[in-house]
Amino acid sequence: MEMHFFIPLKKIPTVTHQEQGVAVVNGKPRIYDSAALKSARGLFTAHLAKYRPDEPLRGPVRLVTKWIYPATSTHKPNTWKITRPDTDNMIKLFKDCMTRCSFWDDDSQVCSEVTQKFYGCTSGIYVEIEEITE
Repeated sequence: MEMHFFIPLKKIPTVTHQEQGVAVVNGKPRIYDSAALKSARGLFTAHLAKYRPDEPLRGPVRLVTKWIYPATSTHKPNTWKITRPDTDNMIKLFKDCMTRCSFWDDDSQVCSEVTQKFYGCTSGIYVEIEEITE
């Protein structure tokens, strides 16, 4: 199975999975999601739910994502984005949302992954998912 889709976003969230807060309750640290993290998770999940497969993928998966940020006068279309967030940090939250939307049973199934970030005329996230046959 192979699928691809584009999620148009005027502003791509820059919050990452690591940006959680810590509060001390009764002397014990409690980790919680910040408002920005909750918002990004909700945004990704709402968009991804439209494209979820009928059945979760069961075997190894290749995932390609292209994060296209709005071009500006200083960042021309089709040039690489070399500023934060780091690709490894930003993809974690997105894959967690894909897991919640039942694209696969567990994101550990993603055994081949390409994540790109660059500037373009239309901003959003392009996604390709492919079941890898053995």
